[in-house]
Amino acid sequence: MQGFIDWMNKSFTPKMNKITGNAWVAGIQDAIMGVLPLILVGSLMTLLSLLKMVIPAIPDLSMINNFSFGIMSLFIAFLIPYYIMQRKKVLDKTIVAGTAGAALYLIAIFPKFSADGATVSFTFERFGGVGMFVALIAGLFTAFVMFLFSKFSFFKNNDALPDFIVVWFDSLLPVTLILLVGWAFTFQWHIDLFMVINAIFKPLTASAQSFVGFVFFTFLGVFFYSFGVSAWVLYPILYGVWVQGIQENANLVAAGHTATNINTMEVAAGWINLGGMGATFGLVFMMAFLAKSKRLKLIGGTVLVPTIFNINEPTIFGAPVAFNPVMMVPMWINGIVLPAITWLTMHFGLVTIPDKMNQMWYLPIGVSTYIFNLDWRGLVLMAVNLVISTLIWYPFFRVYDNQLVETEAAKARAKKEKQAAKVAAEKLQGATES
Repeated sequence: MQGFIDWMNKSFTPKMNKITGNAWVAGIQDAIMGVLPLILVGSLMTLLSLLKMVIPAIPDLSMINNFSFGIMSLFIAFLIPYYIMQRKKVLDKTIVAGTAGAALYLIAIFPKFSADGATVSFTFERFGGVGMFVALIAGLFTAFVMFLFSKFSFFKNNDALPDFIVVWFDSLLPVTLILLVGWAFTFQWHIDLFMVINAIFKPLTASAQSFVGFVFFTFLGVFFYSFGVSAWVLYPILYGVWVQGIQENANLVAAGHTATNINTMEVAAGWINLGGMGATFGLVFMMAFLAKSKRLKLIGGTVLVPTIFNINEPTIFGAPVAFNPVMMVPMWINGIVLPAITWLTMHFGLVTIPDKMNQMWYLPIGVSTYIFNLDWRGLVLMAVNLVISTLIWYPFFRVYDNQLVETEAAKARAKKEKQAAKVAAEKLQGATES
């Protein structure tokens, strides 16, 4: 086990961190982070719409959700090339790249013009979560072309011209090429790129929504996290699965059907990541109230409140759990057992599958869970998962706690012996001097 830990620490983790820091991957991550405030606003509007069921006087604010989360793919198509250009240090073309990415996305979702060309119509649904993979491709293609032309300039010596004039002209070729590609597919060949791209990603999304896929992706995120690698390394793909899944659930319920997609952020936050990724709430509770070692008791009391709000980085790196052979194993087990229980329970209709985008994972455990599906049975499932995860942590926690108790006792003995030796030396010195 220790040999495997050493290999992960010295070889695997640095490589994964290098991938995470790659400009193209990091640009996608930055784009997702960039739209999070809008997604949180949409989540708040969803929460207010639930309160409206109890307090009818609350105005209908659902339209705000439509123009935040509901058009997030358009924002992503803008932000991906913007941030990639920023990370590639092509700072003079960030805005141009972003607007070109948004324009390509608008073409890719197959707009329809009236006969006289005076009006254009879009399928509004395509701006939301179901367009995430289209936005990803549009943004990456735009960034690729813009970066490819970033070394080209019409002007060898531009000292006489203002910089913005140079940027305008140097952007003509790449922007024209980007829009020509979209124009050719959509208006010349009449190919619906939205349908084509989603069809290409369909096997991925379908497998991610399956039992094996759900457990695998959940475990993979936990596994990476146990080695100090942020789960953000998976987000370029996984986030697309999540938002598309919850959007499809909303569409199914609106059409009178039952939600089917379980692999969403709402499910992960409400029933699996209890206290944070790896389900560390039970561990922290035991550290705060059952630990015999000073270290775990102190850390447990310190991180208890953040853990209630599903923030567990202090626990993972403070206990520590990351790179700790004793504590990593129960974290991995939780990364398999909890998603398996949750998927089976929801798949067989014992608990309602969430059908509204509500990424308020930072609310206290239990509160967020109930908001996600308004089903009391969901609280029962959460309680079962919480008990099971705590039982999984318990024997490993005891082993680690006992190790720390012995270490602390050994340090105390060594300190006491050192002090005794110092006192004896002082007495001997005093006797010699006298």
